[in-house]
Formats: sequence, C-alpha cells, structure tokens
Amino acid sequence: MTLPILGAAMTLDELEIHRNWLIDKQRDLELQSFVDAEVLSGDWSPLVDRTKKLLDGHTGRVGIHGPFWGFSIASQDPGIRAVVAQRLSQALDVSEAIGATHMVIHSPYTTWSYNNLDNNPGERERIIDYTHRTIGEAVKRAEDIGLTMVVENIEDIDPHIRNTLVDSFASPAVTVSIDTGHAHYAHGSTGGPPVDYFVHAAGNRLQHVHLQDADGYADRHWSLGEGTIRWHSVFAALARLTSNPRLIIEIKDKSKIPASAAYLASLGLAE
Repeated sequence: MTLPILGAAMTLDELEIHRNWLIDKQRDLELQSFVDAEVLSGDWSPLVDRTKKLLDGHTGRVGIHGPFWGFSIASQDPGIRAVVAQRLSQALDVSEAIGATHMVIHSPYTTWSYNNLDNNPGERERIIDYTHRTIGEAVKRAEDIGLTMVVENIEDIDPHIRNTLVDSFASPAVTVSIDTGHAHYAHGSTGGPPVDYFVHAAGNRLQHVHLQDADGYADRHWSLGEGTIRWHSVFAALARLTSNPRLIIEIKDKSKIPASAAYLASLGLAE
C-alpha cells in the first residue's frame, strides 16, 4: 500500500532549515509568510524572489495561508467586506507571483452561531449571502489563476456546515479544509464529533488538512504524537477519499516537523 506523503506549513526562514526534508520526497508546502496585513500591503517582491530561489528543484504543491487576522469572511458590514476583499486580492497577487495553487481561509462559523443559526430565522442563508458578498470576487480571480481557496474549520462544531457554504459557490476554486486540532478542540470542549467524523463529512470536498496534535481543550499545535488525537481513525477516514488532499503538518515548534512525520511513519500511516 502506498502511504500518503506529508507536507508542512512554515515561514521562509523555516523553509531555509527544512528545505532538504521538503525536497527529498517533493512534499507539499504551505507558506506562512504572507498572512499579515503589513506584508500584503508592503513590497513583498523580495519575499517572492526568496521563495522562488528556495523552491528551485521543488516539484511538490505550493500554497499559502491567506490573511485572517481581525475579520470574518462573512461580514455584515460593507466597509469590512471591502477590507477583506482587498486583503484577499493582495494574497492572490502573491499566490500568482509564486505559483501557489491553494490558499487557506477561515470558516465564518462560530460557537455562538452554532447555537443560534436556527434561533434567528434566515440566519443560515444570511451567512452564506454575506460570504458571497465578501469573497465572491476573490473566488472568480482564484478560478482564473487556477487556485483553490480551502475553507478551514476554526470554531466549527457541525462538520457539515462548511459543506453547504462551499457547495453554494459551485466552483472548483472553493473547497474544504480540516484542521485536526480545531476539530479535536470542538470535540473536547464544545460538543463536536471526533476528528474522523469531520473527514467523513467533508468527503471528496476535502482538499487540504492541517495536521496538529492537541488535547481537546485548546488550539495547541503540538507535534504529532504529543496530544490525544486518534490518528489511526483520522487516516482510515482519509484513505477512503480520492481527492488527494494536501496533508500539511502545522505545528508551533517547527523544529519538530521531521519528528511529526516520523511519528506517523512509525504508525505506518504516512511518510
């Protein structure tokens, strides 16, 4: 059986350190150097030049984590929507310049909204409408440049709710992402199902996974094996898919990226 190849999320400084590990198996990469507004609004061309130099010889898939600080992709306020549209446009400029083919964006669904979506008539439809108004132009641009925007669960309790949002765009440029630690937090603290249920719910919409370990209480981003996620069940669920999602190790201590991969390899789950 062919095991999936793990990739990782890191900044350019960390790419300098892990470049050989990345290229050895042509692993997928997610760059975290283009998240902040100060970077996106500034002259990022030197960062793009550095990216291209570091990725010389790399043939794995490349993406970025898109901007998310301080806003929702389903804003009711037209002024905020304009800011979000600007940030996403800037991130798409970067993506096009480096040849990125995925960008992570954050789900608009909160713990509060889970308990109130059906308390306020029409609220489910309004969130979808606000999302279209906020990121609609970015989705069209993503289609044009061959990029997929993957919607990551943050506070999501219901593993199906992003499916409805994603499906509403009817576009290959909007699909589902799962963060294992966020799902485990929802399972442990807010009544969500286990992580593998999130995978089953997404099905072949799933194009991207953030792999981090946690304790079900907080967003730990621990090295894989340091928390309590049941990795066998997660990878059994992933094995049923044909969508070939990017499996991105996203942990706080980037020095442990190779150890995280080695841990899953020791379980016979991935390389």
